[in-house]
Amino acid sequence: MGASNRLRGSVVRIVGGYSEGSGFFIAEDQVLTNFHVIADEPAPKIIFPDGQFTTPIKITGDKDADVAVLYTREKYPEKVLAFLEPLALNDNEPLISTGYPMGTDLSGEATVLKGNFVSFRQSKNYPVGYIQTNLSLVAGMSGGPLTDQCGRVVGVNTMGLAGLSFFIAGPEVERLVPGLTDQGIKKIKVDPSLSPEEAVKAFYTYLKARRMEDGFKLLSQEYLWKTNFEEWTNRFKDILDVNVIKAARDGKSKDTAFVKFSTKNWVDGEAEFHYYEGTWKTVWEDGVYKMLKSKIAEVDNPEQSWFYE
Repeated sequence: MGASNRLRGSVVRIVGGYSEGSGFFIAEDQVLTNFHVIADEPAPKIIFPDGQFTTPIKITGDKDADVAVLYTREKYPEKVLAFLEPLALNDNEPLISTGYPMGTDLSGEATVLKGNFVSFRQSKNYPVGYIQTNLSLVAGMSGGPLTDQCGRVVGVNTMGLAGLSFFIAGPEVERLVPGLTDQGIKKIKVDPSLSPEEAVKAFYTYLKARRMEDGFKLLSQEYLWKTNFEEWTNRFKDILDVNVIKAARDGKSKDTAFVKFSTKNWVDGEAEFHYYEGTWKTVWEDGVYKMLKSKIAEVDNPEQSWFYE
């Protein structure tokens, strides 16, 4: 298999509610990307070239160095890309950058760009060294690998302008990864015992994070008469992200919450957005408010004011 084909089969999309980018496996259960791709996102999704996706079980990173690692529950040894050891590049050496330009706005396989090595760069304003090339990176390719012609990683896509781009040098990444922590990583904080609206917010937050067992536990005993875990989870199998726009008490009700939310769904290799609003009636069970009965309707083409009312 040629280097370009191997890269297209190994480089993944990283998709959250706030940002999108690319990534690649540096170990069988570790995906490297840029920190800015997952910043403020507690549950980004890793989308594989075949269209399947998963949610990382742990995230570590370094905001200043712009490096993050997403840990997967399953292992993918066949997708691991090796680093060039030692890192030695010749003047004008051909290099390859791989990623997903424009994120999910552009469907299809990863884009492979070819360019040339220009120089190694350092700056007192940044804690890592960079590789400069004549490639033109665009949004969505952040976090993808820069490799030599054999597909060995020499750097990580991080920033670029027309005809000029910079990549975090491979040795810097290898130095940083063992010391990365979850400090600065967005955490999910919900409490369904506080109120009906907080319970509804928790319910959709669990769907966002694909913590399906936790979401299922917020279904009331009466609701469970008409479903089971498998049937219920299958309803949401395509959801990449859920964004709760508003969750508030419905008028003077003591047990009902009004909610507005959007979903980003991954359907046939493309992202689809859907918008909903309505009410959830809750019931107090097992020390929390649980979902009892919903009246949720999809909103077609909402106006901009819908997101702020």
